Amino acid sequence: MVPDNLTPEERKYLLDLARQSLDKGVRGEKLPEIDIETLTPRLRSFGASFVTLTEHGNLRGCIGALEPYQSLAEDVREHAIAAALDDYRFSPVQPAELADIDIEISRLTIPIPLEYNHPEDIPLHLRPGVDGVILRDGIRRATFLPQVWEKIADANMFLSQLCMKMGASPDTWRNKKLSVEIYQVEEFHE
Repeated sequence: MVPDNLTPEERKYLLDLARQSLDKGVRGEKLPEIDIETLTPRLRSFGASFVTLTEHGNLRGCIGALEPYQSLAEDVREHAIAAALDDYRFSPVQPAELADIDIEISRLTIPIPLEYNHPEDIPLHLRPGVDGVILRDGIRRATFLPQVWEKIADANMFLSQLCMKMGASPDTWRNKKLSVEIYQVEEFHE
């Protein structure tokens, strides 16, 4: 869990902002304004988020940032639109789909390096359901949010699938020293 969790009001603000941004972005309309001065310190502070869109329970788009570079509110607005329009795995969300789209927001902690000596040690250091994982191999990188553990509960399979998401062979994590980082999230949804 992210230290200093958001209040219910802050969560509602971000979900409403994500919904408005999604609706306007998909329709090509002007995005909602964010008056930074009126936001709480947590919403105004730099924050990293992922916005996940589902349609009838199926993934429809998921895009985010691993490290903070703008206010949390601006980050959520940007990634709500990107999840709908720029996730290369899916065609852009169409206006007719908007009523069936559900929004989930994940607020990330700062990733920290996972120290390990041997590849077989990596799964032993991971906490299923708690840790998000980033694998880096040169310029390639991929992440799975902690929620992915619900679908891939086995740590070895989790790492293999993450290698494939990165564009590498599933056994890359076993055969090559990769940079591994972990983070946690505060997750909430509509």
